[in-house]
Amino acid sequence: MKEQVLPILRSAYEDLTKSEKKIADYITGHKDEIMGQTVAEIAKNTANSEITISRFCKKLGFSGLQGLKIALASELSAAGEQTYQDIHKNDDEAAVAGKIFRNITDGLQDTLKILDFSLIAAAVDLLKSARRVAIYGFGNSATVCQDMETRLLRFGMAVQAFSDVHMQVTSAALLDACDVVIAVSHTGANKDILESLRIARQNGAKVIAITSYAQSELARSADIALVGMGREVHYRSEAAASRLVHMAIGDILYTCLAMKMPEQYHANLQKMREVIAARRL
Repeated sequence: MKEQVLPILRSAYEDLTKSEKKIADYITGHKDEIMGQTVAEIAKNTANSEITISRFCKKLGFSGLQGLKIALASELSAAGEQTYQDIHKNDDEAAVAGKIFRNITDGLQDTLKILDFSLIAAAVDLLKSARRVAIYGFGNSATVCQDMETRLLRFGMAVQAFSDVHMQVTSAALLDACDVVIAVSHTGANKDILESLRIARQNGAKVIAITSYAQSELARSADIALVGMGREVHYRSEAAASRLVHMAIGDILYTCLAMKMPEQYHANLQKMREVIAARRL
């Protein structure tokens, strides 16, 4: 994972303790001030102990407060943190459209900053060698699963997306060590998906997780966790915003897989174009 403080904070936020959220809120709201503050000063300003501050920094993947500050300084000077734009009741259609597009873009950029590309490569290798691929997700995540199913079918893969809990556990029970599960969940805390993954892993299947929270139970239980999240605004939930980010992660996997299997990809694409063209007027 790249050292990008603000995207990491957003990704980990829901899984932080109450004390850790105070620290996260303080850092987010005082980005410039903390550069000149000591551990003791930040501890005092957040009503925490110095050891809690140090542990918080290490939990996020930094060597300590100094490492976090160096990463934050680099992040802010390189591109600047874009101002979050919420939707207000008096906004007209142009303002709403502009803010939605801006926040989608920011969510995608946040995800690009924290994606671990070695994990992308590992996930692609798993998919390339899989005998079967099962994709699990509910609600907004189910649309991501359906999109990935359609894409992976183009490689001639034995792939199926499941959005019904009974079908998921049935699928998981029939998997083995030659198979791969892709689990998509915004929160990473859905009990039914976690149970399906427990069964799949018990049978030897590998698990690729796509989620918004790096510290979620789903991320911890997966062999590979790919993390990305959108920006929540009024009238549009964080889960809905994250759906587009998760689709983008799926698109990365699909494109990298196509690059690994160029002959098969182009041959299958030509076959699909021919049969689809035959159905057009």
